[in-house]
Amino acid sequence: MNIDFTKVTTPSYVIDEGLLKKNLEILKSVMDRTGCEILLAQKAFSMYTTYPLIGKYLSGTTASSLFEARLGKEEMGKEVHIFAPAYREEEMDEIISICDHIVFNSLPQWDKYKDRVQNSGRKISCGLRINPEYSEIETDMYNPCFENSRFGIAASKLEKADLTGIDGLHFHTMCEQDSDVLERTLRVVEEKFTPYMQQMKWINFGGGHHITRASYNLDTLIRCINHIKSKYQVQVYLEPGEAVALNAGYLVSSVLELNENGMQLAIMDTSAACHMPDVLEMPYRPNIIGSGMPGEYPYTYRLGGPTCLAGDVIGDYSFTDPLQLGDRLVFCDMAIYSMVKNNTFNGINLPSIYLFTENKELKRIKEFGYEDFKRRL
Repeated sequence: MNIDFTKVTTPSYVIDEGLLKKNLEILKSVMDRTGCEILLAQKAFSMYTTYPLIGKYLSGTTASSLFEARLGKEEMGKEVHIFAPAYREEEMDEIISICDHIVFNSLPQWDKYKDRVQNSGRKISCGLRINPEYSEIETDMYNPCFENSRFGIAASKLEKADLTGIDGLHFHTMCEQDSDVLERTLRVVEEKFTPYMQQMKWINFGGGHHITRASYNLDTLIRCINHIKSKYQVQVYLEPGEAVALNAGYLVSSVLELNENGMQLAIMDTSAACHMPDVLEMPYRPNIIGSGMPGEYPYTYRLGGPTCLAGDVIGDYSFTDPLQLGDRLVFCDMAIYSMVKNNTFNGINLPSIYLFTENKELKRIKEFGYEDFKRRL
């Protein structure tokens, strides 16, 4: 660890350019070994300062909204793909002017916009999102295929559909999972959708592939991609978000106050509710450099944020030495989802953003203040 976290203000996100590049090299190796195209899913990581670097390795970006599509176009300038459960009619002309692939969530959405797309004068590839009605995600909140899901088209609804003008099929069924899940999912997809896949130019495997995790099985992923490419003569797309910046960022926080109420309490200048909302939504307990599980080391503390929300609790951690006012704690794996989902609840300021470059330079990219809070209201 070469970053001097005492050199940043708190709270701050710090993105390690070297670790980001390491992830990108793994993703590029998959592209090189298979001929597939991999896109950055901006919903997980939208730090556009790093887009020139990401664009050296990946094929472009994928978006869930007009604003994300614009960001990908303006800041990376490569392929722009988009999917939304439904498109706003007043935004569709601008989406058509920006995007290279547009994926529709339903046949009525395709019917509504197909003439506008086809008469645009741009070469746009259109696709449909399918729902295999199969997923191994256990938490419904993150499962696009749970019962009564609003995502995608079941195979039964395609039986009499006119697919003229549709070039590809898109499915997204995974969340932080290994390639063995993809292999089992593909068996179901092929069983239900082979007649339609045979008519396509491309298949998009969506996101949720934890490709850059240390234990991830790359060989199975590559086998899956090559199988679909060769059997159906299609291009294969993947659009991971987490895998691009997995473990490449930190959130640096300071201890504001120490207290006791049945156990030792530490109030941080970082809020779970404001600065790392997935801690409460998933929920999960982020790792802190130099800490242990409760009771593992002599001094255990419950860490909480500075907001009025009673549940603004990050978790229980133990340390080798007692915490002191002003101590800095560094939360790991905070590049993904934290920056894109943070908020200013209670008027709590947003963390600054730093980039730790490959040249070992700490560059402050952005800092926030009162006007950023006020403009949102």
